[in-house]
Amino acid sequence: MMREAFMAVVLAAAPVTPARTPLSVMTWNVCAGTNPACSLYRAGAQELAWNIGHHAARGPIRADLIFLQEFCSGATGTLELSLEARTGRPWTVGSWSLLAADGTPYPCHPDRLGRPRGAQSIAVAVAGHAATFRTLPLAAPPWYVRRAALCATIRAIRVRACNTHLSAGTGYDDRQPGAPYRTRQIGQLLDAASGRGDRVVFGGDLNVAPPDSGTGSAAGRRAVAPAYRDHRECDQRGRERDGRWTHTGSGGRKKLDYLFAPPGTVRRCHVDHRVTLSDHQPLYAELAL
Repeated sequence: MMREAFMAVVLAAAPVTPARTPLSVMTWNVCAGTNPACSLYRAGAQELAWNIGHHAARGPIRADLIFLQEFCSGATGTLELSLEARTGRPWTVGSWSLLAADGTPYPCHPDRLGRPRGAQSIAVAVAGHAATFRTLPLAAPPWYVRRAALCATIRAIRVRACNTHLSAGTGYDDRQPGAPYRTRQIGQLLDAASGRGDRVVFGGDLNVAPPDSGTGSAAGRRAVAPAYRDHRECDQRGRERDGRWTHTGSGGRKKLDYLFAPPGTVRRCHVDHRVTLSDHQPLYAELAL
């Protein structure tokens, strides 16, 4: 009897491990704004929203959280309604429009009927929970478009999710020696995504190759290395900071798209190489936060 009482006391005193929160994330540069080589270039709001919703809901991992780049701001409301109709869940969508050097929105080209589509944007879509959005400006070449991170705070599950689209590393956008703007942008992104009590998920189109990939510029690979110190990228293998290709361009195939999460939380990662609508493939992560 005394043994049973002792065991009951021990069990009652044992710490209870909190249940982990499942969260699935998709990031995708949809290439909808200004690149005529992509299928969603000049796509209307309904077409753009339908395709995003299809790959979020019917992809290899069903997304609860979506990061978009080269999205058109005019489709923000349509995307929210389309996601709700497709999934039967409430969604909250926030977007931020890239700004030209003079501070005006950087426009998407008109749709196929000549109608305006808003500005080229980054967006975050959140399923099932209320979210508040905050835009954090990032350093960018003063002669080209301004950049930012868009962060959604989801209080119900104590998650902060930050999406961005960094400078391209081209002759007109951070081609200077040492990738100075992307280096500063990634440092600022890490500051923006700092926990402050929340679990942090961040990523998007970082426009640099992974540190151990051997592709892209050495300066770009060095720029992204700090992101791996305290976070796990969904597609890295063991200690190797690399991953499957997510972009096809004139320089061949390389990984430019990332999803970072706390160590020990990544359960599955998938790149959907079947998708041909964009020059980028959707990247999915299944997390247990």
